[in-house]
Amino acid sequence: MVNIKDILNIFPQNIKYIVESIKNYENLQEIRVKVNKPLIIHIGKEEIIHPYIITADDMKNFLQRMSSYSIYAFGEEIKQGYITIKGGHRVGICGSCILENSKIKTIKDIASLNIRVGKEVIGCSNKIIPFIISNNEIINTIIISPPKCGKTTILRDIAKNLSNGMLESGFEGKKICVIDERSEIAACYIGVPQMQVGTRTDVLDNCPKCEGIMMAIRSMSPDIIICDEIGTKRDMESILMAMNSGVSLITSIHGLGIEDLFNRSVFNELIENKVFQRAVVLSGINGAGTIEYIYDFKTEEKIWRK
Repeated sequence: MVNIKDILNIFPQNIKYIVESIKNYENLQEIRVKVNKPLIIHIGKEEIIHPYIITADDMKNFLQRMSSYSIYAFGEEIKQGYITIKGGHRVGICGSCILENSKIKTIKDIASLNIRVGKEVIGCSNKIIPFIISNNEIINTIIISPPKCGKTTILRDIAKNLSNGMLESGFEGKKICVIDERSEIAACYIGVPQMQVGTRTDVLDNCPKCEGIMMAIRSMSPDIIICDEIGTKRDMESILMAMNSGVSLITSIHGLGIEDLFNRSVFNELIENKVFQRAVVLSGINGAGTIEYIYDFKTEEKIWRK
């Protein structure tokens, strides 16, 4: 159940009243706040452009509240363009980027926020689980999905299921380390996961995958490593090291299907080394999280399709 109060607590009082006055505000999806622009509220699939114009003082109030009056304490998150607030909700940030050695050092003069409601879909991975377990061991799996089709939500639920164990199927819980580079899977707030990722799960939050994978292997002795959106050469090298260490892997990439994986040269080494045994392909055809098919790399066949 989403705790809307955690979001409302960062609102200036006058804007909080506006949101609470809207019918079905409990179904809040996101709120966009821009200085000198009208307030934009998304309830379910409906967009509401409210006549209230956001002021510079409103923005200052938002920033103070969402950072507990210590915006500088969130420097590492801010330079990546977001802050995670209590409850696991994410606030996207836009403003003037300050560069150092051609990299973003921080963002100042913040004038635009996108407040996104963090939501869990408990049980959304239940159909997938039987295809990624064999004799109580995990089959290395990659989830292929276009943006906004539920891959992170499914990864989170997979982590919870595999970590807690599934008594009804006789599966014993495993030690998991989530490498959460963008704080999206576990949605940590002050280091503590705000989303359900399982009893036996540890989280390296805001940590680059290429470094976090090896850190986890050295320090946490996980059975499984879960991470989101691989894509760089360094990611591939770290994944190969994890495989050679005997750790199981579950990860994801942006894509439309299994062909995307084969057509990207950066993945050649993973394919040649037979790192992944299964691929789960998602779409948004019937809503986020629609499972199109499950592919087996060994047989080169789709072993399940909708």
